[in-house]
Amino acid sequence: MIQSETLELLEWHRLCQHLSTFAATKLGAIAACDLTPPSSQAESEYLLTQTKEVYELESRLTTGLSFEGIQDIGDSLERAELQGVLAGEELLAIATTLAGSRNLRRMIDNQPDLPILTELIADLRTYPELEQEIHRCIDERGQVSDRASQKLVDIRTELRKLRNQITQKLHNIIQVKSNAVQEQIITQRGDRYVIPVKAPQKDAIPGIVHDTSASGATLYIEPNSIVPLGNQLRQLVRREQAEEEAIRRALTEQVAQVKSDLEKLLAITTTLDLATAKARYSFWLKANPPRFINRQANEYITLRQLRHPLLVWQQQHEQGQAVVPVDLLVQPEIKVVTITGPNTGGKTVTLKTLGLAALMAKVGLFVPAREPVELPWFDQVLADIGDEQSLQQNLSTFSGHIRRISRILEAIGEQLDGEMGRLGTRGPHSPKGVGIRGNGEKDCTPPPHHPTTPSPHLNSALVLLDEVGAGTDPAEGSALAIALLRYLADHTQLTMATTHFGELKALKYQDERFENASVEFDEATLSPTYRLLWGIPGRSNALAIAQRLGLKAEVIEQAKTNLGGSTDEVNQVIAGLEAQRRRQETKAAQAQDLLQQAERLYKEVSAKAANLQEREQTLRASQEVAVQQAIAQARSEIAQVIRRLQQGTPTAQDAQQATNALHQIAEKFIPQPPPKPKQGYIPKEGDRIRIPKLGQTAEVLTAPDDDGELTVRFGIMKMTVKLEDVESLDGKKAEPVAKAKLSPAATPVTPTQPAPAIRTSKNTIDIRGRRVADAELVLDKAISEATGPIWIIHGHGTGKLRQGVHAFLQQHPRVSRYEAAEQSDGGTGVTVAYVD
Repeated sequence: MIQSETLELLEWHRLCQHLSTFAATKLGAIAACDLTPPSSQAESEYLLTQTKEVYELESRLTTGLSFEGIQDIGDSLERAELQGVLAGEELLAIATTLAGSRNLRRMIDNQPDLPILTELIADLRTYPELEQEIHRCIDERGQVSDRASQKLVDIRTELRKLRNQITQKLHNIIQVKSNAVQEQIITQRGDRYVIPVKAPQKDAIPGIVHDTSASGATLYIEPNSIVPLGNQLRQLVRREQAEEEAIRRALTEQVAQVKSDLEKLLAITTTLDLATAKARYSFWLKANPPRFINRQANEYITLRQLRHPLLVWQQQHEQGQAVVPVDLLVQPEIKVVTITGPNTGGKTVTLKTLGLAALMAKVGLFVPAREPVELPWFDQVLADIGDEQSLQQNLSTFSGHIRRISRILEAIGEQLDGEMGRLGTRGPHSPKGVGIRGNGEKDCTPPPHHPTTPSPHLNSALVLLDEVGAGTDPAEGSALAIALLRYLADHTQLTMATTHFGELKALKYQDERFENASVEFDEATLSPTYRLLWGIPGRSNALAIAQRLGLKAEVIEQAKTNLGGSTDEVNQVIAGLEAQRRRQETKAAQAQDLLQQAERLYKEVSAKAANLQEREQTLRASQEVAVQQAIAQARSEIAQVIRRLQQGTPTAQDAQQATNALHQIAEKFIPQPPPKPKQGYIPKEGDRIRIPKLGQTAEVLTAPDDDGELTVRFGIMKMTVKLEDVESLDGKKAEPVAKAKLSPAATPVTPTQPAPAIRTSKNTIDIRGRRVADAELVLDKAISEATGPIWIIHGHGTGKLRQGVHAFLQQHPRVSRYEAAEQSDGGTGVTVAYVD
């Protein structure tokens, strides 16, 4: 009973209704609306695996799983088993359900790595022969078609002939008796053909009156001449109906023979539809798959950025406020979390959010929280949320809470008794200090003292208590709340309770199994932020709120006096802790930003290094290819020279020509070594030098002139010496001055202008539509083979390709400069690169 109450308190039925909107079939929607949490962790993990596989499958398929044609045929199957005759629409629904199930199985069979779904559809039998037989006998309108039997074809042929005969006779009567006819039409009353006759002239057309108009002015008469034909028509219609019923009965019998398989088919397709609805709802919630943890193995409950699913729905579909997520990180030794803080701060919403998250994980739904989502599997989720005050039952608020809490403790005791009975250990209601061991011996171990050590056989329950101990005298309510929470810490896996009692805040410092949390409140705006703060007890903020709302100052001061200084000091300490927490959060956010920037820079540097390495490898490969081609070409040209020498009798002139050709080939293909820098020495005025010819050391008085002569002094003597006759004290030879001499007839030669570059198809590269990385490979190859400028067509576009091309050209060693092409050649959409 308490578990069903908990589902109502947490509004589980609303979540199920939201889930049902994602179902594709009627049966799937019904199953979603009546979703019941399973009783074992293995079943929850199986359901969760189903959802994961459908989620993965939906991401692979372009249109997702299709349940088109699948209908609720359960009632039809029951009637077929009771030897009833199914209507054509019911038979057609069975055929479309078989076809839809077969298409569903085909989509799953074609996908790998789906063991649970593959196992689920392994026993799915779709009976294509039954489907074909139904479609052969029943048309798309649900009527028995002519091709169902030859007998039916013959009957309907006679019916058509007879109807034509009747209508022809009636037309003749209307033409002859046109004055007596109200309208020149043929109509039906029941299964008889009649014509509308004016009431005063009914004797003009003798026959049977089958109906009268509302005014009485018109009589619908079947003329006597066609009455026998009408009787024949009725007999043929009865025969047609009997034949159609026989055909539908035969099809119904075929359906009844495979009823059990069709019921299994319905169950499988409903299971698939429910799993698909869970996956689609989870995707819509932006939820993540949970992992069930073992808290006894020191695993944390981790629910970061947890959002209330009903509030998310309200925000998206009912223009609700933005959902503020909460972080629930509970250490393995914590058994009770007390949440304090002002009213309307989000304490109750936090309880409901945790309860719904636990239930969602149990039924195989993803949890709307950031990865990783880790929480225990709770065998029971029990809650006391809200007010159970009842005038009819003579219950006060406090009495209502106590009765519900009593039911919670009874449920925990029953579950714990069952666990202890299976394990052969002492139950919680056994006399303290005396238990029965599994072998029947008495256990005289004394009971543990507070704080008690968590038992390895704790009830795996989640208990949610809102305003525990409220509704009565604060002192007694606080004492009762403390005793209750300590009991729950001994016997349940996790309890989360909201309270305004300050005594409960101190439990954390007396028992390591307790933890404090609080909801944040902005005193400046007098509004809650709905953030959940861990490790810091909350303040009620009642006096601050009252003061800001305009309550008289003397009343506030008197209240502070009555409250006592110690409470004010505690509130100041809590306020200081909150401020310190905010500073730490700010620093943590800044550190996180720096870390993200560092990671981003590292990725960029790594990517650039990888690109450079790839480019270097590509360049090396292209250079090797170019070298091999040059060697092959040189060998070919040398072979041609040798063949020319071998033709006829070689002469000295031929040998000289061959030698010149080989020199040209060498100059063409063998790169010239770079000139070695001359290690010359130029003495300067004041330097000490040596004159090897004279064996003297001298001082330079004047620097070398244009003729390479300088004045030196050694001792008291001065003399002029050639630059090539001196050297430095460490043996460096002086570099002679090169003097350019012009002949009298010579004239200064101006440097010739380079020949204008001409654009051809060979020196034009079109890289439009390529990525920058691909374009760089093409450019690198083109530049390595180029002997002059190249035109690069990159277009305008977004400009990213042009920027990438310019960055590549700027760092390439062979490119001396680059510029935009002439307007006639493409302007800024083309870049001209000049290659050395």
